[in-house]
Parts: sequence; C-alpha cells; structure tokens
Amino acid sequence: MQINSNFDSGNIEVIDASSPQQVLLAIRADLNSAHFQWFHFQVSGLQPGQRYGFSLGNAGQSSYKNAWSGYNAVASYDQVNWFRVPSRFENGALNFDIEPLHAQIWFAYFEPYSRERHALLIEDAQRLAGAELFACGKSIEGRPIELLRISRNPQAQRKIWLIAQQHPGEHMAEWFMQGVIERLQQRDDAELNALLEQADLYLVPNMNPDGAFRGHLRTNVAGRDLNRAWQSASEADSPEVYFVQQQMRAVGVDLFLDIHGDEEIPHVFAAGCEGNPGFSSRLAALDKEFRDQLMAIGAEFQTTFGYTPDQFGQANTTLACNAVGLEFDCLAFTIEMPFKDHDDRPNPHTGWNGARSMQLGKDVLSVAAAMVGKLR
Repeated sequence: MQINSNFDSGNIEVIDASSPQQVLLAIRADLNSAHFQWFHFQVSGLQPGQRYGFSLGNAGQSSYKNAWSGYNAVASYDQVNWFRVPSRFENGALNFDIEPLHAQIWFAYFEPYSRERHALLIEDAQRLAGAELFACGKSIEGRPIELLRISRNPQAQRKIWLIAQQHPGEHMAEWFMQGVIERLQQRDDAELNALLEQADLYLVPNMNPDGAFRGHLRTNVAGRDLNRAWQSASEADSPEVYFVQQQMRAVGVDLFLDIHGDEEIPHVFAAGCEGNPGFSSRLAALDKEFRDQLMAIGAEFQTTFGYTPDQFGQANTTLACNAVGLEFDCLAFTIEMPFKDHDDRPNPHTGWNGARSMQLGKDVLSVAAAMVGKLR
C-alpha cells in the first residue's frame, strides 16, 4: 500500500502505515499559518474487498475542530465520481474504514476542483460563454488571477461581481463558478439574456490559486487570510485582493457575491453586510428580496440557520462582503455552502458536492436577473 499527496491540492502526512487496518495520518498546516483542515490523498496498491482503516489523528486540533461531528469524508476511484464514506470523530481523530472496489482510491475533505479543471473553465468561459479575459493579476507564486467579463450590451449600466475561493480549501466555491459559466453558454436563456441586457458580469473563479494548489485550508502562501485583507491589501502579501480591489475601483460594483464554504453548518445560507455603518433601508430591502427570491425559485438555500447577524455599525470591514458593500454602497453577500450536507434536502451518498454547488450558481443568476433593475 502506498499513500501519496504530492499532487495538486494534496495534503496529508503519514505517521504510521504499518497496519492497513489502522493507518495513522495527520493533516499538514498551511504554509506560514497555523490553519489546517483540508486533506486530499491517494492510496494505491490496495486489495479489493479487504478492509482498510484511516485515522486523521490531529483532526481535533484543526482550525474548526467542532466541524468533524456529523461529517463524512469523500472518496473516489476515478477522481470524477465522489461519494461519502461513513466517518467517526473519536478521541480527537477522524476515522473512516472502507473495503475498496479497486486497487486505488482518493480521499478528500470535499470534492476537489483541480488547477487542470480551472484552466479548462477559463478556456470554456472565453470560447463557449463569450467571456473576455478583462484583466489578469498574479498570485505571490506567479499563478494567474483571471478576471473574466461577460458583456453583451455596450449600454448595460450595472456591474455584477462574483469572486470565489478566497479560502483555498473551499473547493465548492469554484464548482459554483463552473455552474455560472455553464449557464452563460446557453444563448437561448431568456432570464440570462434579460440580465445581460442590463448588466455586465465580472467573475474571478479562483482568488487563491497558490493556496488551492498547495492544499491549504484558509490562507495564501504568505499566511494571509484573504478574506481578512480587504482593508490592508498589499502587492507584497495579498496581491490577489489588491488586484481585484483595483479593478473594482476602476469599474464600479452594483452587486457583489463572495462564494465560500462553511465547515460546521450543514446548510446553504448567506451572510449580508447589515452591520455596516452605511447599511440603509434600501439595502435591507434588497437583502431580504435576494434571500426570498432564492428560496422562491426552489434553490437549495434557507434562512433559518447561519451566522448571527452583526449589529448595525459593528461589521468587520476587513471581510470582502462588508468592505465592498460599504465602499460601493451596494448589495453584497457572502454565500456559504456546506462541507457536510444541506440538511434541508439530505443526500447521504454524496452530501453537498460539486454538482449541487454548480446548480446553486445557476440559480443565483436567476435571482440576479429578477433584481438587476432594482440594484440602484
């Protein structure tokens, strides 16, 4: 049996693999940061039908140690079809067993979105969805931060921004963006065409490519949490945010969506910027309508569970949602998807996954189309 994580988004350390029934592992921390939670590794040389057991012994010291309760790891034999493996959080370790059907298998914290797939997504956006590469920044390690624009009407007045995967372990965020880009390929979509008559879309499918490639949970290679850098972004340690802010200030923002994943809460939800000092009755009405519309169209979304709303004037404006909402006086949301499942519509086989993230991206475009005329 061989265990390998030396690949795109791989993360694991082998502590003791002498017993196939109890392989002892540890999750590696982000470079220059104490954060850790994301794991992704391959096991090969297996005997189909034999039981193997894996134990991530430092799970209880991870960034979100309470997240492991009710969580099941994901696995795949082909890196295409992912399924949940019943898992147990016991004595500070995440444990799971499997009798594999094939000689090799991959395990991960969530269905990974690879850099290879990312490159194809950028290509498809330009070739099939009519996007242009509006601008391109660089991460600390030199990876591209692509800003795509979809503009079909030169007279369109509104600017709608979607960014994803500031936290690199939240791979559901780029699956969401794939859903957005796939829907943009449909030229006979009446809702979408109505939206693009009035608005240009600005998309950043992956804000943190270095962290995603390295198997980080939370930070870039400088150890910066990009979603805490929106009041202090610099070209030195957070060029990813710095680049996007400069582009926003050149273009303007009328609606901003920051796409994330939440480790603990088994529901899809949104966090607004109601704590901003500039949060007005106009923005409050738009905030409510956005949430109501998303539920009304039958999207996998709910408003019962989520973060405790900030009190007026008490927002943390280092967060992208609050910073952009405040600076541009616009409707702004963080959309959170679960690492576990959307318990309102549970699917024990897959839990929340890439396909469901993609559908949510498509559904959000319907809400944007319904609301575009009211954004200002």
